Amino acid sequence: MVTLKLKSEALRIINVGLEAFASDLASKDRAVVNVDWRPPLDVNPIAVNKISSAYEAVIAKANAEALKIINQGKPVLIGMGIALHTIPGMHKDLILHAGPPITWDKMCGPMRGAVIGALMYENRAETPEEAEYLAASGIIKYQPCHELGAVGPMAGIISSSMPVFIIKNDTYGNLSYATQNEGLGKVLRYGAFSPEVLERLRWMDRVLYPVLNRAIKHLGQIDLQSLIAQALHMGDEVHNRNRAGTSLLIRQLAPALLKTMESVEDTTAVLNFINGNDHFFLNLSMPACKCVLDAARNIPNSSIAVVMARNGTEFGIQLSGTGDKWYTGAALVPDALYFPGYSKDDANPDIGDSAITETGGLGGFAIAAAPAIVQFVGGNAADALSYTRSMYSICFGESQKYQIPALDFRGTPLGIDVVKVIINNMVPIIDTGVAHRNPGIGQVGAGVVKAPSEPFVKAFEALADMLQSN
Repeated sequence: MVTLKLKSEALRIINVGLEAFASDLASKDRAVVNVDWRPPLDVNPIAVNKISSAYEAVIAKANAEALKIINQGKPVLIGMGIALHTIPGMHKDLILHAGPPITWDKMCGPMRGAVIGALMYENRAETPEEAEYLAASGIIKYQPCHELGAVGPMAGIISSSMPVFIIKNDTYGNLSYATQNEGLGKVLRYGAFSPEVLERLRWMDRVLYPVLNRAIKHLGQIDLQSLIAQALHMGDEVHNRNRAGTSLLIRQLAPALLKTMESVEDTTAVLNFINGNDHFFLNLSMPACKCVLDAARNIPNSSIAVVMARNGTEFGIQLSGTGDKWYTGAALVPDALYFPGYSKDDANPDIGDSAITETGGLGGFAIAAAPAIVQFVGGNAADALSYTRSMYSICFGESQKYQIPALDFRGTPLGIDVVKVIINNMVPIIDTGVAHRNPGIGQVGAGVVKAPSEPFVKAFEALADMLQSN
């Protein structure tokens, strides 16, 4: 019989299992390290075998190619235009929306409210009742923003007359689009459609758009990648905190605004509007991520996600290696800090295309760069560091362009790998605004939400079916 002799020094305990076990030991002054381990997500064992046998030789090779393309992408703002004449495939009866495909009858309250507002903005209806009737009539068609190269925060509505930014991936030449940000409060993207909401949209069309368009034309282009990299060093994560990004944008625009000024009153109003809207840069950071990720589409066998998006009913993802197919699951309600008078009972499930920032290594994935934001979404600075560190375990690599000072300038987690999501039983973290579940009310809070696991399970199994021999 073999007898093992233990050293005389105190035992060091490693706990693998329920965290409560480690807490109990710690309460008794026992040194213990808790291993954050969990079993893989439950997926088809045949798919697991296929993926496991092909990962190192086939999938990892494809992922390396996809990540290289993403890291080499360079988003620049090159101009503006009216959606109808700018976004390929846009037509007068088409309304683009956030998230995966959805029909009017399944739309959540905020998205319905935003559609109603868009139809009134387009002068297709005079009252909300008329707009609702038209929206359900079959005349109006609906399509995800993502399917036409665009993105939209929250409800994500883009109608034909709305001005849009044009962003180019200067490395690969593909384009992306987004509307101008309205600011906070009662706004269309949160489902509000009152007269002041529509008047603001028309002012943005009549004044903001032409003033900005002239300035951007004068500049030729604005390097968004450089602005985002600087903003991360100044306390933004460019999803829910955009103060630095917006400030840097104003510095770029101000000389051109003065050089191309036709009206002192209009130019002053535009500068005041942007200066009073810390979220203005969000509608540039989103398409910046979109055009960079789109260049990495359609790489056979790649398990990297190029889209995460929510329509307020479903959460959807798309993978580089499986084409334009959507994989969806029910959208979850965020854990949030709510404005006075509201609670989780008032909240709509997660909504918006803004999770493209997390997909591109920003937002919740870079929240360690923005410790101040935890005051807005709940938690503390240690939570921000923990959120970002945990996301490295589900990503294929790191950003070569976007760095986090608090992590010794380590690149942000980049390239969400659906295989790592399944193996580690860990889903992406997204920091987000929260819309009221009823149309016409608007934002009621902000917080953090975990992506549902169902879309990743579906994508994993679909990738296994589509694997091509190396």
